[in-house]
Amino acid sequence: MLLECTPARSKEELANLAPRLHHEMVVDSRIRRLRLAGMHYRNLILNLQAEQVPFQDHARDYQNCPTSLQTPITPRPHQSAALQKWGEAQGKGIVVLPTGAGKTVLAVLAMAKVQRSTLIVVPTIDLMNQWYEVLQSFFQVEVGRLGGGEREIKDFTVSTYDSAARCSDLLGAKFGFLVIDECHHLPAPHYQTIAQNCIAPFRLGLTATLERADGGEALIAELLGEVVYRGEIHKMTASVLAPYDVITIPVELTPTEREEYTAARERYLTFVRTKRIRMSAPGGWNQFLFQTSLTATGREAFRAYRTQKKLAQAASAKLEKLWDLLVEHANDATIIFTEDNTMAYKIARTMCLAALTHRTKAKERKQLLELFRAGTLKTLVTSKVLNEGVDVPTARVGIVVSGNATVREHVQRLGRILRHSPGKRAVMYELIAADTNEQDVNQRRRQHNAYERPTQI
Repeated sequence: MLLECTPARSKEELANLAPRLHHEMVVDSRIRRLRLAGMHYRNLILNLQAEQVPFQDHARDYQNCPTSLQTPITPRPHQSAALQKWGEAQGKGIVVLPTGAGKTVLAVLAMAKVQRSTLIVVPTIDLMNQWYEVLQSFFQVEVGRLGGGEREIKDFTVSTYDSAARCSDLLGAKFGFLVIDECHHLPAPHYQTIAQNCIAPFRLGLTATLERADGGEALIAELLGEVVYRGEIHKMTASVLAPYDVITIPVELTPTEREEYTAARERYLTFVRTKRIRMSAPGGWNQFLFQTSLTATGREAFRAYRTQKKLAQAASAKLEKLWDLLVEHANDATIIFTEDNTMAYKIARTMCLAALTHRTKAKERKQLLELFRAGTLKTLVTSKVLNEGVDVPTARVGIVVSGNATVREHVQRLGRILRHSPGKRAVMYELIAADTNEQDVNQRRRQHNAYERPTQI
């Protein structure tokens, strides 16, 4: 969306005025107007006023929303500090807080403070419905939803990323406050337009895991503002989050699995060495994919890569150890995490457990989560659906059967079990195939401060 806020002038006058108003402003010679992306609306208005340039604002279509909280909120110290820092940054910026630290409540407090129509963008339909219920409980207003078959725009609207991106040209002028939940997703090319097209002068990004392997956090700061507050998991346990332990449990491959693993890994590594590919270097994975696509030998190397990875992630001894842990924690609310749906469904069938994946229909997903939160259902098996956002406060035990190397995924999974309650101590088990690439993966993802107190058995 482009804004037109200056009156007609000569091309020369416009060319001189443009850099004074904003370095990204361009002259549209067709209609002799200055144009600028919606995200710069706030600075443009301030600069127009500072330069004493008369203008008519036809861009703004959002409303002031005088509203008060139906239920008073007494913010916790870290929420008060985050809100203060965000206010000092003129209502723009990113707040990094671990799951369970009250990011949603922080956003509600910010909404009550700015009193503007608000668009909240979330990654999943589950989160959209979760936010919808929270907003209805705190504000006596109609709340709109955009996504999952819902298409109702209100002064307070919750949208999925996909729906907001598709409608960004229509939504951009309608909201004065933009809240981006799980904002680490925002750098995706098709999601950037959400923030770029929105004129909202107030912006708040929320996440537990801001850092990205591609350095995209710099773009998030450009779109939403800099990080204004950061709360670390290890500093918030006991008072805000449940205290926890992270326990790594190595398991052995069977002789047959070991033989197949060794052969496949050697084929994969031989190819990598021959092509001089540094897998850990930036672009290493993309280079590997390109090289494996060129020849039959390369395609065989890619199959070998997948084989050795699958053998480690789905080691049969993991199922035996998983059963032992489930027996030990029979009375605890437990989430079992896997890297893919195949393993999730295998565990569910073998142990007669409920599986929740992206294939699970919305109605069944809602029922499973309600049963789990109520304590009727003690165990859920999932691939990635519960990695972020979904509130499961009863969960006390997490068991990672398999996962990827990213720090983000494992911090998100840890966050699922850290919701504070009296007397609660959470535990996260990580099952690792001994003497495989999983050990390296496990070490790389422990770079986050959440893993400063790991235990190995």
